[in-house]
Amino acid sequence: MSKTLQILALLAIAVASASSCTNPASSSATSITNVTVIDAKRGVRVNQTVVFDGDNIVAAGPAEAIATTGTLIDGSGAYLIPGLWDMHVHLTYDDRFTPIMPAAFLDYGVTSIRDTGGMLEKLLPVVERMRNGDSPAPRVFFSGPLLDGKTVVYDGESAPRIGLRNDTAQTARQNVERLVANGASFIKIYEMVEPGVFAALVDAANANDIPIAAHVPLSMNASEAGPKVNSMEHLRNLELDCAANSAELLNERQELLGTDNDVPGITLRGSIHKAQRNRALEAFSEERCNEVLGSLRKTIQVPTTVLNTILLSPPFERDDWPRALRQMPEAVQRDWGERPEWVDPDPQKRDQAFGRFTLDTIAMMHAAGVPIGAGTDTPIAHAIPGYSLHNELEALVLAGLPPLEALRAATVRPAEFFSLDHEMGAIEAGMRADMVLLTKDPLADIRNTRSIRLVVSRGHVVSRTSED
Repeated sequence: MSKTLQILALLAIAVASASSCTNPASSSATSITNVTVIDAKRGVRVNQTVVFDGDNIVAAGPAEAIATTGTLIDGSGAYLIPGLWDMHVHLTYDDRFTPIMPAAFLDYGVTSIRDTGGMLEKLLPVVERMRNGDSPAPRVFFSGPLLDGKTVVYDGESAPRIGLRNDTAQTARQNVERLVANGASFIKIYEMVEPGVFAALVDAANANDIPIAAHVPLSMNASEAGPKVNSMEHLRNLELDCAANSAELLNERQELLGTDNDVPGITLRGSIHKAQRNRALEAFSEERCNEVLGSLRKTIQVPTTVLNTILLSPPFERDDWPRALRQMPEAVQRDWGERPEWVDPDPQKRDQAFGRFTLDTIAMMHAAGVPIGAGTDTPIAHAIPGYSLHNELEALVLAGLPPLEALRAATVRPAEFFSLDHEMGAIEAGMRADMVLLTKDPLADIRNTRSIRLVVSRGHVVSRTSED
């Protein structure tokens, strides 16, 4: 061996020895050995050992360089990814689901969720139990109620009550202050707010240094509202700004919204969507849409693809639907066991225009560098907790995202929304101990995110309850 090679070999041994000696793992730690680590920040690393102690990853690197101690888990032939997020969840929308959601999410490797709308009186006790209860639960971040306009869509009369009225800028500021005082992680702006109220909500959130999720208000265009918020939901109303006649459509909407009437919010919103959505899709302009997307490069888009494409790919027509449904409460099994009446048995007779727009737009967003986050709207529209997130990953890949970018949507992007990407979304020392061990490679086939061997949540290996 040449002198140069000898020196390099000695340096390699020294580095490995230093890593082993300085590894802070204790006898209470757990080591996952000889595993392939995959995360969207650093890609693929083979033959790794990952050590976690409590809620912290204390060491991660080549197996020969990491000292192991405590409990050992052989990861040979397996794949370790960061814990998954669902960025669009409603924990208290349907009381049948609320008690089973924490375990259901963890069963499917969803270790963090973003609750995007619920009244505080119902939501806060649920959050408290999830954060401090005896049973394992995902990390939960919440917005509180939807901050709507003088007309409220989810008003508790025509629709479940998860919305709050904001008819003036002063009321808007007061509502944000109240949410912050109650521990809200972010705010959620809804569709019926006027531009002045929208501005007041944004200013109040910024003053309190909390992020903003939003639907595109019907009184505004996406290219105007989007750059002022941190995430936009469902791609809803984006199609109205991607139309060649977007200015004309906006003027028409503002006139409809400015008319005094006693129409319920959900009816008014629905009538505007019905009057404009298909016209906007027919007038779609790729040039205009690229301009709109160019304004959204700093705003995470959460398309809830499984919701938007439900008439293209209904979950209840999947082969694995019966098994997933068996894990739900009996009342849900009865209600969701048959195809709903609003879905025509003939796929050719279903209105698939918005679903196709969603898939096409996701591809355009990815090409334009617009950040994409993974969310499902669980439990709305047959979205089973946890299960639907894997459907979302499949749909994102179908739309054109590479599997690693789909994983980014469910790991890194949510952490970035909360400015937590320095401690979540990757597998390396100093990160939180949320991980999912898979038996199959998710980069070879994104459906392999379902091949869950075990889940680590907040540093605990979770006992799964679902059927394999």
